[in-house]
Amino acid sequence: MSLLQQHSPLRDLHDRVAAGERIAQTDALRLFESRDLNALAALANLACLRKVGHHASYLLNRYLNYSNYCILSCAFCAFARKKRDADGFELSLTQMVQKAREALTRGITELHIVGGLHPSLPFSYYTDMLRALKSLDPRLHLKCFTAIEILHLAWLARRSVRDTLLELRTAGLDSLTGGGAEIFAPQVRAAIARGKESAEEWLEVHRTWHQLGGRSTCTMLYGHVESLADRVDHLQRLRQLQDETRGFTGFIPLPYQPENNSIPVRTPPTGFDTLRTIAVSRVFLDNFDHVTAYWVGLGLKLAQLALSYGANDLHGTILEEHIFHMAGAQSPQVQTEAVLLKAIREAGRIPVQRDSLYQSLKVWEDAPAPTPTPATQPSPVLEQNLATA
Repeated sequence: MSLLQQHSPLRDLHDRVAAGERIAQTDALRLFESRDLNALAALANLACLRKVGHHASYLLNRYLNYSNYCILSCAFCAFARKKRDADGFELSLTQMVQKAREALTRGITELHIVGGLHPSLPFSYYTDMLRALKSLDPRLHLKCFTAIEILHLAWLARRSVRDTLLELRTAGLDSLTGGGAEIFAPQVRAAIARGKESAEEWLEVHRTWHQLGGRSTCTMLYGHVESLADRVDHLQRLRQLQDETRGFTGFIPLPYQPENNSIPVRTPPTGFDTLRTIAVSRVFLDNFDHVTAYWVGLGLKLAQLALSYGANDLHGTILEEHIFHMAGAQSPQVQTEAVLLKAIREAGRIPVQRDSLYQSLKVWEDAPAPTPTPATQPSPVLEQNLATA
């Protein structure tokens, strides 16, 4: 019998997770309130190994932000600018194609494209963009637009969300991004993103896309003004929609970046908070196969550690990320494939190059044999973060 089974107050949850049973929202809150990271790691690893074994994945991709001009003024956002701002930008279709063509020479399989709600670009800009990029290589996966962007484009096109998504798909859209979910609780959205779409609208955009046969990721922005109960509510709504549609490919928890915005947060997410959030998400979201440790927001070392706390993916090579870096992220603008492979191997996992739908493109079988995840002693990284949690 393991140490967790013998001594932990979470022993009953271990038995249920081991049996493949679903845990309730009250159970998830218990996990969030626990200070036993070792127990959380054991539970999350149990759930993760059942889904993906010892594999951990990465993606060769490039980020493209077509513009940061935005009609909204979300309090948490350090990316958006108004037309009067000197550091605003807007890319022409020629510039977009040039950046994409250069990235293709590096072997990317995905373009990840989002931007602000531009005040004047016509709907044709977006469809022309998709067609131009897809024409570079029909195999290139175009993962584009958040739910609020889709609502904005539907307003521009004067069409329903469904018809707008159909037209974008015809132009080349392959999947939706999961951004903009933030926290679904209305009082939190009012505090950090007043004027943005409601939780119901975000979920309905993804529901509609899934009903059309499309796939998307989903996110949660944690560590600002929300409560732990708000996080559980957010995860529950995602789990409910996944039960309904099975359209989400993966979940990406995003740590709040505290700089260059107007939300006063005394203690941004610590390493402790990040690891427990990833672990609880893995256990609670039992209908998701994949949980991503987003190295841009976490830093690569903490993302690597998260592979022992329920994550099974490090996201991609990225290349030129703006949104998190304008909010103060200190991570590099790009990671090489070699660095991601090394991080996964050092974590005792087998590296897998994946596509945008988390399907395996290459399994690196030369990786060392997986080693058991320590679940009895906290690492030095955890000790340091526990002191500031």
